Amino acid sequence: MVKHARGTGTQFSNLKASIVDSLNTSILVTGGAGYIGSHTCLELLRAGFRVTVFDNFSNSDSEALRRVERIAGKKLGVVNADVRDRAALVEALRASEATAVIHFAGLKAVGESVHQPLRYYDNNVVGALCLLESMEVCGVRSLVFSSSATVYGDPQFLPLTENHPLSATNPYGRTKLVIEDMLRDAYASNADWRYCILRYFNPVGAHDSGLIGEDPQGIPNNLLPFVAQVAVGRREFLNVWGNDYETPDGTGVRDYIHVVDLARGHLRALDMLQQGTSGQCTAVNLGTGRGYSVLDMVRAFEVACGQRVPYRIEPRRAGDIAACYSDPALARSLLNWSATRTLQTMCEDAWRWQKSNPAGYAT
Repeated sequence: MVKHARGTGTQFSNLKASIVDSLNTSILVTGGAGYIGSHTCLELLRAGFRVTVFDNFSNSDSEALRRVERIAGKKLGVVNADVRDRAALVEALRASEATAVIHFAGLKAVGESVHQPLRYYDNNVVGALCLLESMEVCGVRSLVFSSSATVYGDPQFLPLTENHPLSATNPYGRTKLVIEDMLRDAYASNADWRYCILRYFNPVGAHDSGLIGEDPQGIPNNLLPFVAQVAVGRREFLNVWGNDYETPDGTGVRDYIHVVDLARGHLRALDMLQQGTSGQCTAVNLGTGRGYSVLDMVRAFEVACGQRVPYRIEPRRAGDIAACYSDPALARSLLNWSATRTLQTMCEDAWRWQKSNPAGYAT
């Protein structure tokens, strides 16, 4: 029996009747209540897609979907189920009449994956396998997969292009690489499949309404939500892990991309898959092509929030690298997509979200 998120979206039994704009394409979004998933669902609704979210809400909040509906003025179909549940996936694919899937569902904390590797392989790899098998049963052949720049491992050259050698330095990254290999093998066995593998760099920011944004559970694993929580008073200071890297100011450099730019990249990927005349399996970087250091981010956020963000320098963490940033040329040429939002906009939007929702969706 498929369960449903309380108080949001539609009941599964009424899914077909309740989704608006039934003449347009239906998309199933796994993990759609998460940070990137919720922003992508909003962009899909605004573009006229019918959207069904498939999420077990283990690391997300159904409030995000209520707010997506509020911003868009449209309803989502919502299925509360685990991506490892093949029967629920088949039922959702058939009931929603989905023609494509965007797959976000999965665990994503690098540090946690080191301590709980089997849990990550079970959730991420087995979940992706169940999804692909269910899609095959239902004859749904188009998939946009949420991958990561972690599949490049320790960079051998910069900027990172899609033909950089693939490796991974932690279990989380290895799960992404295993899934990518699964997609490539499935395509090699049946050229009817259409896959677009999107390798994200560092998503930050929030929707400019301030209604949806990043709401990590527990201690944030990523830089900007930690900075925002320091600025709003939830945390005392930021730890900067290492200031002796071979970078302009000694702190680590990363490619930060606004989450709305990232979300819109998924729509361009869908468009490419659905307009194509044959199967494909393509990996594409989604990044800005520019790196910012930890201290660059702190200073930009201080301007955005109008106050100091206290930090202290700590020794390097094992496994961290000096710099990582993308070459986004393929996304421009293949998807007709590029990131447009500046670092200052990323910080201003993240601060608007955090200031308006100091405790996240629990507010």
